[in-house]
Amino acid sequence: MKAISAKATRGLNIGSIMDACDNSGARIVKIVSVKRAGSKKGRQNPAKISDWVKVSVRKGDPKMKGEVFDAVIVRQKKPWRRKTGERVCFTTNAVALLKDEKGNPKGTQIKGAVAREVQERWKEVAKIATSVY
Repeated sequence: MKAISAKATRGLNIGSIMDACDNSGARIVKIVSVKRAGSKKGRQNPAKISDWVKVSVRKGDPKMKGEVFDAVIVRQKKPWRRKTGERVCFTTNAVALLKDEKGNPKGTQIKGAVAREVQERWKEVAKIATSVY
């Protein structure tokens, strides 16, 4: 995975409840694990913007409810610092579901803004977003 050009603050723990901002059928999801996050053995890593996470669907389409999917964090409430010195945060925590390991999104459009750091790492996800902030 490519590095992002920001000093992102890890602001989402395992078990955090988030919105699914795409039109895949899920509405509310819960973070189950963070993929490719190295840390000390036995420690649970928090997630940050543009991280690859596993999520469990809590509310939404009845067929999807309870299933586990890969997802990308596209918005987070916790502020993080960009290299230009500005601090960025959103009003909601949101993810976009992925259909495969290559980073192709499950939905066809993302409602709301997506962080620029997501565009650097996940180009396919940023293509279907309404705006990049």
